[in-house]
Amino acid sequence: MHPRATAFAERAREEYGFDPAVEEFSEGTKTAADAADAVGCDVGQIASSLVFDIDGSLVVSVTSGANRVSESALGAEFGTEPADVSMADPDRIADEIGWSIGGVPPFCHDRTVPVVVDETLLEYETVWAAAGTPEAVFPIDPAELRTYADGEPASVAE
Repeated sequence: MHPRATAFAERAREEYGFDPAVEEFSEGTKTAADAADAVGCDVGQIASSLVFDIDGSLVVSVTSGANRVSESALGAEFGTEPADVSMADPDRIADEIGWSIGGVPPFCHDRTVPVVVDETLLEYETVWAAAGTPEAVFPIDPAELRTYADGEPASVAE
């Protein structure tokens, strides 16, 4: 297993008592469609952790792969204008969240940041999320994901 995926799995066990069944795919899982094809699930079951800058603060939106995040809706969740919402800088994500884009897990971040969970993910029995690299994912019950991420359900899709 890739060292970053191993680090995620160890951290999940230590912090939450959760032992993720990490699977790695050499062809990559960089897009939701790639991930869904690799694991053999619906694209809506892919839980993509996207990091946004909202008025200077980082926020993680765990979003269904079938949806695109509406910056207006995300901003509304935090009481700010759409102009104050943008994708976060990749270097800042790595420095502050501790993971690189494409591999950001929904929890086990280096610092506490607000997390919102696309409410459509809660409709599934199992979702698949990044496990520290763009090639590694793990299955999880979305309610469990929400608990570990301390995430609030939100309507953030376009």
